[in-house]
Amino acid sequence: MHQAVSATVAPVAAFLAHLQLERNASPHTLAAYQRDLQALQQWAGQQDITDVLQLQAEDLRAFVAAGHRAGLSARSLQRRLSACRSFYAWHLRHGRIAASPVAGIRAPKAQRKLPQVLDADEAVQLVELPTNAPLGLRDRALLELFYSSGLRLSEVCALRWRDLDTATALVQVQGKGRRERLVPVGSHALNALAQWRADSGGADEAPIFPGRNGGPISQRAIQLRIKQLAQRQGLFKHVHPHMLRHSFASHILESSGDLRGVQELLGHADIATTQIYTHLDFQHLAKVYDAAHPRAQRVTERDIE
Repeated sequence: MHQAVSATVAPVAAFLAHLQLERNASPHTLAAYQRDLQALQQWAGQQDITDVLQLQAEDLRAFVAAGHRAGLSARSLQRRLSACRSFYAWHLRHGRIAASPVAGIRAPKAQRKLPQVLDADEAVQLVELPTNAPLGLRDRALLELFYSSGLRLSEVCALRWRDLDTATALVQVQGKGRRERLVPVGSHALNALAQWRADSGGADEAPIFPGRNGGPISQRAIQLRIKQLAQRQGLFKHVHPHMLRHSFASHILESSGDLRGVQELLGHADIATTQIYTHLDFQHLAKVYDAAHPRAQRVTERDIE
């Protein structure tokens, strides 16, 4: 059994090398593909199949079914199938298989959850924390930047002072797939960052938010700090960095209605990813409709009488 699994390693290793060397995929992306394709390898070995390139459509359906029986969520199964599609498509382009066994196979639909967000008042309550506490200037700059620019946690951790252009109020970030983009920084965030830099004396090459060893702060440290700061500010939601990104996107979209613009700001490769932020407060919309439309006034008890 072990030999059957190890015999399937070469095609996967070649594909991962392609992602790393030619596609410049991030370590996080590589790890995700590796996990999903290793699951395929292990399943193939259990079926005494020595080469994953020999799997047929019925095999892939059985692979998905096995994951479902094991309790994997619909989202996890979708991710596995997505990795398999990319894997087999690459080998198909290189003539190693005649057809992709994944074509036409669909994972169960995942229930799409709307992102949890802070409303505008809660966001202001969070970011306007006092700066006279230990690390207060840093914490204020951190929160203001998250909410001002909608950056990912990994993007904030990687920022150095050279990436911030105060003259143009733009910050250059490297997002998923090593794609670079320029993102506006609001005036409150710029002011907080300026105060933090003056206090910390950060050089151009230094991380904007350094950790204890002088290198970039860890993602876990920021997650814990934001949770603590939210509680300190009287917010008892589960506040985390991605919630601030959700809040940024939701508030910008509700004000502007510009889905493409929000897509660019967030660095989404696919606008379908951005469309999750098109959720709106329908009670708010009803009030706007009632106030604005000449024939929208609702029937009252007096009208009936």
